[in-house]
Amino acid sequence: MNQRIDTIDSLHEHLQWAIELEHATLPPYLCALYSLDPERNPDAVEVVSSVFVEEMIHLSLACNLLNAVGGGPRLDAPELLPGYPRQLPHGAIDLELLPFGPDALEMFLRLELPEAPTAVAESDHYETIGQFYDAIEEGLRYLAETLGEDKLFSGDPKRQVTAGPFHHSAGAVQPVTNLESALDALEEIVEQGEGTARGEVWDGDRDIFHPDRDEVAHYYRFQELKLGRRYQRGDTPQSGPTGEPVTVDLAGVSPMQPNPRRSTDPQIRAAQEEFDATYCTLLFLLERAFTGEPALIRDATRAMFGLKSEVLKLMRLSEDENTTAGPTFQYVEPGQRD
Repeated sequence: MNQRIDTIDSLHEHLQWAIELEHATLPPYLCALYSLDPERNPDAVEVVSSVFVEEMIHLSLACNLLNAVGGGPRLDAPELLPGYPRQLPHGAIDLELLPFGPDALEMFLRLELPEAPTAVAESDHYETIGQFYDAIEEGLRYLAETLGEDKLFSGDPKRQVTAGPFHHSAGAVQPVTNLESALDALEEIVEQGEGTARGEVWDGDRDIFHPDRDEVAHYYRFQELKLGRRYQRGDTPQSGPTGEPVTVDLAGVSPMQPNPRRSTDPQIRAAQEEFDATYCTLLFLLERAFTGEPALIRDATRAMFGLKSEVLKLMRLSEDENTTAGPTFQYVEPGQRD
């Protein structure tokens, strides 16, 4: 449903939705990533970890966009963690917490699906993420033209967060101060997910793991895992990947219970509650970083990578004969966090 984004308030609302959209992808990617044995699945770990970091970049760029136009990002809020399974905020894509495997791969391919060349912008109930960002781009261009850039980009530039390049990605978090940098941020978000020029495999960056080749967009990275081959120069979406083999060992995956619920086992429940409190503290740090204390992005990044030990602790605990425990991603009120 494409209702034009033609007021500052509407733009603020949709950019907050963009923040919630980008955040909603993080728990599914995190569960899939940490279910993988890195010794037995180095290719899959490389792909999922790089996508996870780039989704954090997209979340940060969405916050910079909202700050640039005078809004205030909300991250430490119950609506960020309504529970899984869930739909992508204001979209039609189902998200679950799953261990890595065919079901998780299909979910990620659906999530990162490039929009069709004939697709129209959709400001709500979008089919692809690209359509949603097209609607935001239309709104930014319209408001810059009708209000003027100075009035549109009224946010305090001191609230802009910069970070990167990161170990897992050639992407970086750049400041947004005018229409040109806003459009660059949107392009970075869409191209890393779908590929350049709507119809290419590549995202426009160099591959941080393989400096001799171009970086493949998220959708096509997951295709590489599904089809068992890497894309190489000359490959297209139609040809599929024709490069070197990619291996996935499904026996090297922790059998995490899908969409974990709070356990009746006291040890597991305590570990789940500890994880949830840690994760919500991370959201608190991110919100502080994007609402006036940009230096806290370093603490937030460290906290994000610190989640690994807590997730692995859960995945070493047996929920039943066939599955291990996993994180629940429930919201914990600030006063109840350790």
